[in-house]
Amino acid sequence: MGVLYLENNLTAGAFTPERLSLLQVLSTQAAISLENAVLYAGLSQENAERRRAEQEVRTLNSELEQRVVERTLALQTTNQELEAFSYSVSHDLRALLRAIDGFSAALAEEQADKLDPEGKKYLERVRASVRRMATLIDDLLHLSRITTAELERRPLDLARLARGIIATLRQREPQRSVQVEIADALLTNADPRLAQVLLENLIGNAWKFSSKQPAAQIRIGKEPGPEGAYFVQDNGAGFDQASARKLFAPFQRFHQASEFEGTGIGLATVHRIVSRHGGRIWARSAPGDGATFFFTL
Repeated sequence: MGVLYLENNLTAGAFTPERLSLLQVLSTQAAISLENAVLYAGLSQENAERRRAEQEVRTLNSELEQRVVERTLALQTTNQELEAFSYSVSHDLRALLRAIDGFSAALAEEQADKLDPEGKKYLERVRASVRRMATLIDDLLHLSRITTAELERRPLDLARLARGIIATLRQREPQRSVQVEIADALLTNADPRLAQVLLENLIGNAWKFSSKQPAAQIRIGKEPGPEGAYFVQDNGAGFDQASARKLFAPFQRFHQASEFEGTGIGLATVHRIVSRHGGRIWARSAPGDGATFFFTL
């Protein structure tokens, strides 16, 4: 209607000031209408793209949830199979070990008069190997259960756990004199049962590998700084730092069994516990200069 009105006035005569003003107004309205049309078209396109993006997100979320469900079921199945396998292996191996130990004991008792000292020594070595194998089976099963057990985090004080472990070790070996320093409070958020196993292994190692020191020392605390790693330190036998990368693998031992007893599973168990808590563990040491194990949770 505005355009028709403009054409009628333009054909009627000259460009008067009123007509020029009207032309400016109509031109402005036309420009605004054009801008609005362009803006509306852009908004419509953005809305369509947003709807497409929202639909893609919903589709991806649905697929992700389905994958999580499938992988969770697969993990549960794997864990159940692992538990069944571990039980079967444990039961069968234990049966064989009991048979070996039983026949060895019977032979040592019933044929004692026919065995010379060398034969008796061999039988005792057989029975000692059986006991060591039984301990190794227990440690492997324990490591397997730590892998599959449900994690239940809660606030706890590692210092309190450490004091209890040290008290147990002192009762077990009252003849030893070990200087122990434990920080006042080592607060964290972790699974109490697994944290107990972690400290039992680390403190137990510090206690064991410092046993040949005339003035054994053990320190348990936390480093300052943003990461704030906990640590267990001893002044015992130590190990070669170049081999530290192998330290947390199962069955890795840096000392002969005749020097320090063990199965080589303890630090693998510690590494598994720390990993399950989303932390990391590392060590610093030198032969004859003790060792310090650091870990985060």
